[in-house]
Amino acid sequence: MKRFRAFFNIEKEEHWLNGQLQEGYRCTGISGLGIYTFEKTDKNFVMRLDYQEHLSKEKLGEYKGMYEDFGWDYIDGSTFSGIRYWQKESADQDVIFSDRQSQGSYYKRLMNYSLWLGMLSLFYALMLYKDSTLYHEGLWSMEGSLFWKAFLFETPFVLLKLLPALMAVLLGISYYQAYRKYSMLKV
Repeated sequence: MKRFRAFFNIEKEEHWLNGQLQEGYRCTGISGLGIYTFEKTDKNFVMRLDYQEHLSKEKLGEYKGMYEDFGWDYIDGSTFSGIRYWQKESADQDVIFSDRQSQGSYYKRLMNYSLWLGMLSLFYALMLYKDSTLYHEGLWSMEGSLFWKAFLFETPFVLLKLLPALMAVLLGISYYQAYRKYSMLKV
């Protein structure tokens, strides 16, 4: 089974993936375009996500080895996004970050991820909107049904133009949520 989903919050993505596990579908692959592949299973699994900034081949091998020693299976991970997907059969120890320091480091990494991706989206949005309006200038001088046809035709393109700004806002919210959790652990 394949499903398409787009997430701007790693914790929500992890929650959704664990919901799929509760329904009896184990994740077998994730594409960079948000397409998740599942297979039916009778076993009880748990899935955890981690964000790691760019890792060299050597560091990635050490990173994978550390988790695999504790029974976690590496599902997928992208060099660009840095999100790593781990899955294992449910047991007593189903968390990756068990102490305050490792949880704090995790939220700090999430803050950096959201900040840089959000800044990139904002920069792109500012470049896109610099010398243009959202709708074609001639649209506002049209009348009657011609106006409505042109307006409805242009609206999807306007929404595509607004997508980078929307992404910047959503990533800003994700940054703020990670910051709140990080500051609570830091106290």
